[in-house]
Amino acid sequence: MECAADIVIRPVASADLSTLLTLYRHLNVDDLPLELSVAESRFADILTHPGMTIFAAFDGEKAVSSVTLAVIPNLTRGGAPYALIENVVTHGDYRQRGLAGTVIRKAIATAWERNCYKVMLLTGSKEPATLRFYANCGFTQDKTGFQIRRPIA
Repeated sequence: MECAADIVIRPVASADLSTLLTLYRHLNVDDLPLELSVAESRFADILTHPGMTIFAAFDGEKAVSSVTLAVIPNLTRGGAPYALIENVVTHGDYRQRGLAGTVIRKAIATAWERNCYKVMLLTGSKEPATLRFYANCGFTQDKTGFQIRRPIA
């Protein structure tokens, strides 16, 4: 494991798919791996989707923490877009080093650069430490979130 000074934060590129898929195993350990052809297709879509960026912390060529930022055009708030952050994950061996906070702050800064009027994030966690972490990143729990998932066939 490298020291923090050797960690580089940057948007992912097409060559990063393999290391990103490995990192995502730390997000939802029960998820089945995607077939490579499906992963390659989805990743190409993500990389070319306007307003969508995956930021990652890299230890050499290894992605060790990442977030996905989606900037969404808007017809309210003077036309200012808004942003969503999703898929916040840090490799188990790299936790408690501030990496997730660093990539989240990079995503937030990018949203502000793109004139977003707000950045939203949902978490399924009820753990006080997780909620405190997001609060320490600047998020407030002042809205009520809802979701609906597609029924399993």
